[in-house]
Amino acid sequence: MNLRMMTSTAKHSKNLLALNKPKGYVVTRSDELGRKTVYDLLPKWVFDEGWMPIGRLDLESKGLLLFTPNGKIGDALTRPQGCIKVYEIWVRGHVTDEHIHAAMKGVQSKGELLKTIGVEKVAMGGAKTKLIVKIDEGKNRHIRRLFGALKDPKFGTPLKVLELKRMRIGSFNLDLENGKWRYLLDEEEKMLITNLI
Repeated sequence: MNLRMMTSTAKHSKNLLALNKPKGYVVTRSDELGRKTVYDLLPKWVFDEGWMPIGRLDLESKGLLLFTPNGKIGDALTRPQGCIKVYEIWVRGHVTDEHIHAAMKGVQSKGELLKTIGVEKVAMGGAKTKLIVKIDEGKNRHIRRLFGALKDPKFGTPLKVLELKRMRIGSFNLDLENGKWRYLLDEEEKMLITNLI
């Protein structure tokens, strides 16, 4: 009995699966440059049956990525202010209270207002700062652009996000090894999409 048959008899979601995306994979069905895609990490039926990623993570980012064949669920989880996403990031530069205040208030980047709904400083290492960042919308390269629009007070250079890992989407926390996937349980799906659809 294969994993798919075995898990479909348990109380697993038929609408959602989770992947812990490593760096170096593009979130697309095919890539004209021949790069590895997230579908290379998943069973062939995920691609064949039209399961789509909910939101994006860029090539260098890693962490939680959800897939669904249900457009209504995908739209609900990506709608602005619909669902909080939590990221763990390392930033090159000294992140100050002023930076955190600016990120919460919002900064302009390429004609868009980018902001967070929460930033917590959790560690410092040399000239790097580790942050937990919460957003409730997901514009293109949102967190990288937001912090890149802020300057290091000591050197006057833009802050730079060196590492970015998505840890949580709504009520669902990343609990998978790098490159692994699993179905959400029915109860996890229910908790995640209650009040969204």
